Amino acid sequence: MAREVGSAGPVVGFVGLGKLGLPCALAMGSKGVQVVGYDIDPSVANYLRDKRIPYLERHVDALLAHTSLRVLPSVQEVVAQADLVFVTVQTPHRPEFEGRTPIPAEREDFEYAYLISACRAVVAAAEQLAKQVTMVVVSTVLPGTIGHHVRPLLGRFVRLVYNPFFIAMGTTVDDFLNPEFVLLGADVHEEDDIVGQLYRRIHDKPLVRTSIESAELIKVSYNTYISLKIVWANTMMEMCEKTGADVDVVTDTLARATDRIISPRYMRGGMGDSGGCHPRDNIAMSWLGRQLDLSFNLFDTVMSAREQQTHFLARLVQKWQRLTGLTVCLMGTTYKPETNLELGSAALLLGHVLQADYGLTMQTCDPYARTELTISEAVSQTRVFFIGTRHDIWQRTAWPTGAVVIDPWGYIPDTPGVVVIRIGRKGPLANQTGA
Repeated sequence: MAREVGSAGPVVGFVGLGKLGLPCALAMGSKGVQVVGYDIDPSVANYLRDKRIPYLERHVDALLAHTSLRVLPSVQEVVAQADLVFVTVQTPHRPEFEGRTPIPAEREDFEYAYLISACRAVVAAAEQLAKQVTMVVVSTVLPGTIGHHVRPLLGRFVRLVYNPFFIAMGTTVDDFLNPEFVLLGADVHEEDDIVGQLYRRIHDKPLVRTSIESAELIKVSYNTYISLKIVWANTMMEMCEKTGADVDVVTDTLARATDRIISPRYMRGGMGDSGGCHPRDNIAMSWLGRQLDLSFNLFDTVMSAREQQTHFLARLVQKWQRLTGLTVCLMGTTYKPETNLELGSAALLLGHVLQADYGLTMQTCDPYARTELTISEAVSQTRVFFIGTRHDIWQRTAWPTGAVVIDPWGYIPDTPGVVVIRIGRKGPLANQTGA
């Protein structure tokens, strides 16, 4: 059963009142939420007493002047008083991975010892008190971390929600109170109802509910996508310095393209970039980057990524062809739906890679282009079908029993007797179609 929150709202606990937890706890308290907290650092209590923090964080000093936040002496006392407990402890990297110095050749995961210790303390307190509590993990982690390190700790009394915050240090309060969305990852979504009710007391921003694994990846991909945008903008700056163009004019003009560039468009897994313009333009810019001796040729990387991602798809086709012994048919060869143009087609690139690099003989079918098979001819045999172009007609196609349909777009419905593989997607189709 979903938990009900009374008219006074839940009591919220924070385990971790550092540079993330304290500003967010104060922000929550400013909206009338009862907040208690604990931190291993005893100086946090002094911040509340002195109404000051030793670091710059907008609004925090003002909130300290009027807060009712109470710092308690132990995690157990927090759990005893709280309906839900936010775990906002750090998951640090070693200093050499921080970004202030050149990164070493090796790579490492985050350090999770603080997170594991905090979660274990919350669970132990709930067990000792025999009290039901919702533990809300906020710390940044890589996908699979909660399942590997936190979920096994849970006992009879702790419900788990993963709720990473999308904030920037220095503006934490503003970012927490005015988010683009609130992300709630849970195994069973009635378990995050109490968290959703809490946020409805704070603001009216959208609540996005996903699996824990998806939420983990959304958090880190959000941050790294911003890094990609910065790399691209700085590539433009270097090119402008070397060609005489003006980077602010270039980027400010492109920022006006709110239909295709600054928008949700193209933010969906599928085939590589296609058409008569994009691939060839990237290749031409790659050549220019070499002529200009760019410090990093991003355009080389983009085209290499397109080809390597095509090899990933080819290996998936090869796997299913070997498992089934069926012939392969590429369903769709045009560069985009409902056109007969095949210029720069990523589907045809896949066909080329399958034949040249993986030795797979295959046939093609596209109702808009001149291909080997008609639709009726293609589906007259049981095959491994790969959806190369997102034509609407494939959603209505009667696939033969025993066939395998590999769908990188995530839009082909389940069919009895047919293996439908919506690449990188989990759960029912209804959860995968909304763009």
